[in-house]
Amino acid sequence: MRASGDPKVVPPTDRENSPRNSPEGENNEAAKNQKDGQRHILRRVGIVLAGLLAVIIFTVCYLALHIEGDAVGSVSKMTTSRDGTTIVYEQTGTGPVVVLVSAALADRGGTRRLADRLAKDFTVVNYDRRGRGKSTDTQPYAVEREVEDIEALIDATGGSAFLFGSSSGAVLALEAASKLDGKVKKLFMYEPPFIVDNSRPPMPDDLGKQTTKLVSAGRSGEAVKLFFTKGMGIPNFAVTLMRLMPGWSKMVGMAHTLPYDLAILAGTQTGKPLVPGPWASMTVPTLVMVGSRSEAFFHGGAKAFVSLCPYAQYRSLDGGNHGSVLLAPASIAAPAKDFFLGGN
Repeated sequence: MRASGDPKVVPPTDRENSPRNSPEGENNEAAKNQKDGQRHILRRVGIVLAGLLAVIIFTVCYLALHIEGDAVGSVSKMTTSRDGTTIVYEQTGTGPVVVLVSAALADRGGTRRLADRLAKDFTVVNYDRRGRGKSTDTQPYAVEREVEDIEALIDATGGSAFLFGSSSGAVLALEAASKLDGKVKKLFMYEPPFIVDNSRPPMPDDLGKQTTKLVSAGRSGEAVKLFFTKGMGIPNFAVTLMRLMPGWSKMVGMAHTLPYDLAILAGTQTGKPLVPGPWASMTVPTLVMVGSRSEAFFHGGAKAFVSLCPYAQYRSLDGGNHGSVLLAPASIAAPAKDFFLGGN
């Protein structure tokens, strides 16, 4: 028997014996919580840095490229497309003709530095696509009308030309090359945004209708924001910061052309294999180039296209990315010159 004055000994519970409640267990738990917190912070920092990078790139591109006025040494000209639309362009340099086709939400300012590099060897035609810059915009819109615009430019400058296009402009240039028999000598496509697998989410089917609805309601800024967030995957907060930067108002002024580019890309961003179009049987020598630092879906889409087009070849641009036309034009001008002036 236990003496009445002896302390009662209570056996330890399982909870008290658990490693978590031991000094060592408490230290491990604290360390785990600390690591989880650090990972959470790093994720948030990564998102912020990605957004800031997008804003910085946007600002640099605008300040360097979207300047008003014609390029030094260029001649400002205009031609009339088949439906009466006035197409304004800059002509620079001498030599074989190269027509530059710009991407979404860009006018000729976006390809002006590339035009300057190419003008050493070519007659460069750098134009405002319909509805942008100084070109007019006859309605109703159809992709065929933009092909006719390119044809008018080629006819005004000798009757045949090389074509260069970037992003959605590359797909428009492809449309022109496949339909303007004998007028396009060679085609250079830089990063056509084909989405042919699950390496990137497909473009929403109704994005064109959504942007049209916003523009019609006088909400062009919201249309541009929608394109950047839903179409390009830029975080919301980054787009909010972009709205404070120089150049946002200029892009808002071109918001009504977003459905044009989405119409050009229709059927090529579904996340499914490309359906061969008229281009599958064209004989125009074609180079499809993608920056080595660009997202995987650009490479996958380019390779898928080349596999269906017998006169096309794929090439990676070492160190390049989707902004290289804007930020590193010399790196693209060199292979463009070699391709255009070299053998087939």
